[in-house]
Amino acid sequence: MAKAIDFESDDDLPAEIDFSKGVLGKFYRPNAKLNLPIYLDEPVQQFLATIAARKGVQISDIANDLLKKDIAIFESFKQ
Repeated sequence: MAKAIDFESDDDLPAEIDFSKGVLGKFYRPNAKLNLPIYLDEPVQQFLATIAARKGVQISDIANDLLKKDIAIFESFKQ
């Protein structure tokens, strides 16, 4: 169960901001999956888009494949 938070002792907050009824962990979901957006430079995006169109797949599939190959290369140097 979520706990109530006591912010009355925090002097840094302006008076009009009231978190006295705030609930810690109200929106926390332990198994939530976070997919980060990644912003590509225009030439990189165009390059990946060309390959993706040729193969009939999404740009994210091409980007993931390339990154997985890079990870494998880096991992091989660690050994």
